[in-house]
Amino acid sequence: MTTASRTRLLIVGAVAGFLLVVTSLLMASVYDVPLLISYAAATAQCAALPLALRRPWPALVLQLAGVAVFSLGKPGDEGLWPFPLPVMVLLIAHVGLIGATRPWRDAVITWWASALTGIVLVLTDPQHRPLDEADFPLVLYSMTSLLAVFGAIAWNQRGAARRQLAEVRRDVELEQAQRALVEERNRIARELHDVVAHSMSVIHMQATSAAYRIKNLDPESKEEFGRIAAGTRTALHEMRQLLALLRDEEADRELAPVPDLEHLDELTDSARRGGIPVELTVTGDLAGADLPDTVGLAAYRIVQESLSNVIRHAPGAATRVTVTLTTDELLVEVVNELPAQTPRPIEVGARVSHGLVGMRERARLAGGSVQTGPRPDGGYRVTARFSLGEA
Repeated sequence: MTTASRTRLLIVGAVAGFLLVVTSLLMASVYDVPLLISYAAATAQCAALPLALRRPWPALVLQLAGVAVFSLGKPGDEGLWPFPLPVMVLLIAHVGLIGATRPWRDAVITWWASALTGIVLVLTDPQHRPLDEADFPLVLYSMTSLLAVFGAIAWNQRGAARRQLAEVRRDVELEQAQRALVEERNRIARELHDVVAHSMSVIHMQATSAAYRIKNLDPESKEEFGRIAAGTRTALHEMRQLLALLRDEEADRELAPVPDLEHLDELTDSARRGGIPVELTVTGDLAGADLPDTVGLAAYRIVQESLSNVIRHAPGAATRVTVTLTTDELLVEVVNELPAQTPRPIEVGARVSHGLVGMRERARLAGGSVQTGPRPDGGYRVTARFSLGEA
């Protein structure tokens, strides 16, 4: 039961308790109904009100039973009959409550059953009172209860319309957010295609044509230009896949093996060719371990970004890559010494570095953490931990 339902039940119960006292006393003092019968019938009518919020049909039976006891137990011809005024108020409240909290069909059935009960009470009156005495009370109850039902149904439908309108607004806001996301993805894709991809294509063309443009180029330089061209082709291929992902989430993409820790040898060899003396130490059986793909990819990318930072910011610095695999944890550590030469500025102007932020995001998504910072004796340290336990 929700908080709103409990609050509504408490309010209806409190009102029903107040009406119980008032109705039982009025029926006993004004309409000469025996006090015990008056209290029992009023209890049935008032208890039906909170019960109607959870069990409408048993509550209807209890309400009509209380009405019948009052009507048949009322002596003489004083007051309205078959619905004395206190009884009529409780019955109208019951019908209105059904209309305000239940579907309109339930409200119509409840009203029809209450009106039919009044007719049956008039026809089966044990005191044989004249039928014309019941005309005005029946018409009065029918009109007032019908107005109460229609008013309650209109209020209920108003609330339902508000809820539907709120749902529509949420759907529209969600659609607008998704549209803005798609537009932003397309903008990023255009920027990558028009700026980055073009620059990389120029680099690839220059590296490929260097052997023909530069005279007397030694074989080692030709091989280096070939590696540059091959690396650029690989980067362009990955960028095309990224552009396809950004432009169309459902686009068919060429499936390529996901890099993981088993490819660290190739990664460190690439860093050595870039002028960084890298020492790789692996403790544990990476090939036989069933590492999650997310953990393997995140660890690989962290090592890749760390080595790229060494190349950019500490050229020539001796670097150690240590990977330790245990049953409960994967520890990846990249430590570099002081640079062997002053780093040359690669980009002009101030820029915001996203490498460390990307490391932390990758580790967090894979259930790990990353700690970075300078070493006391110089250099830099990157430590990534991934928990492999069930927790």
